[in-house]
Amino acid sequence: MNGFSWTGLTWRNPVVAGIAALILVILAAATFAIVPETQQAVILRFEQPVGIINEWHGGQPFGTTGAGLIARWPFIDKIVWVDKRILDLDLEDTRVLSSDQRPINVDAFARFRIVDPLRTVLTAGGELGVENALRPIFNSALRNELGKREFAELLSPERGQLMENIQTGLQRDAKKYGVEIVDVRIKRADLPAGLPLDSALSRMKTQRQQQAATIRAEGQRNAQIVRADADAGAAKIYADAFGKDAEFYDFYRAMQSYRHTFGADGTPSGGPGSTNFVLSPNNAYLKQFYGRGK
Repeated sequence: MNGFSWTGLTWRNPVVAGIAALILVILAAATFAIVPETQQAVILRFEQPVGIINEWHGGQPFGTTGAGLIARWPFIDKIVWVDKRILDLDLEDTRVLSSDQRPINVDAFARFRIVDPLRTVLTAGGELGVENALRPIFNSALRNELGKREFAELLSPERGQLMENIQTGLQRDAKKYGVEIVDVRIKRADLPAGLPLDSALSRMKTQRQQQAATIRAEGQRNAQIVRADADAGAAKIYADAFGKDAEFYDFYRAMQSYRHTFGADGTPSGGPGSTNFVLSPNNAYLKQFYGRGK
C-alpha cells in the first residue's frame, strides 16, 4: 500500500486546496492590518485596551507616526479605528432665546480633533459615540452663551468674543472624551420668519430713527452754540474797532451797505431781482463817496 500524503491530496483535490487557501486568507486578515496615516488604532483584547497605534501628537510629521502594517492575535484582538484628522460637528437650525427675549434660529459648527483615542474609546465607544456625546454639550454651551447676549451683539464685532466663550465652555466638557476643540463658528443667526421678525425689524427701525433724531438734535444744538460764539466774537471785534476809530467803523459799515445795495456782491445792476435807485449827489447815504471828513 502506497504512503498517504496530505500535500499530494491537497493539490490533486481543488476543493481542498480552495478551502486551505481560504483559511490562510482569513487567518492572515485576522492577524495583519494596515493602519493608515489618517487613522488611530486602539487594540482591545477581550474588551481591554492593550495598545495604541499611530496615536496623534502635535507637530509630529507624517511617516514617523507608526502607521503601516501591524500584527495582532487573530480572533482575540479587536481594532477600534479613530480618525486622526480634524472633524466637524454641525448644529442646524437651533432655536435660541436671546437676553432681549428674541427667538433666534442659529446654524453653528465646531471643529475638533481626537487627541486621546483610548479615552475616546473607553468613554464614548469610538468616533461616532463621541460625536453623539458632544452634540448636546455643544447645544447647551451655545444656548447658555447666546442667552446672555442681545440679538444686536451677534451682528457686532463682539461676535468673535462670543464664539471664543462658546469654545471655552465646550472644551471644559469635551476633554473628558479625549477631544480638543479647535474652533467654533456661527454660520447663521436669523430671527424666525413671520410676525416676530416683522415686529423685531419694526422695533429696530424705531430705535435707529430715535438715535438719528437725537444725533441730529445734538448737531443742531452744537451748531447754534458755535454760531452764537462766532457772532459774539464778531460783535466784539466790531465793538473794539468802533472804540478805536469810530469814523473808520462807520466807513466800513457804509462800504458793506454799498456792496450789497449796488450789486457788487454778485447781483448785477439791472438784472433779475435788482433795484434802481435815483439819489441826489448830496444825499446822506452817499456821503462816504466824498471821502472822510467831508
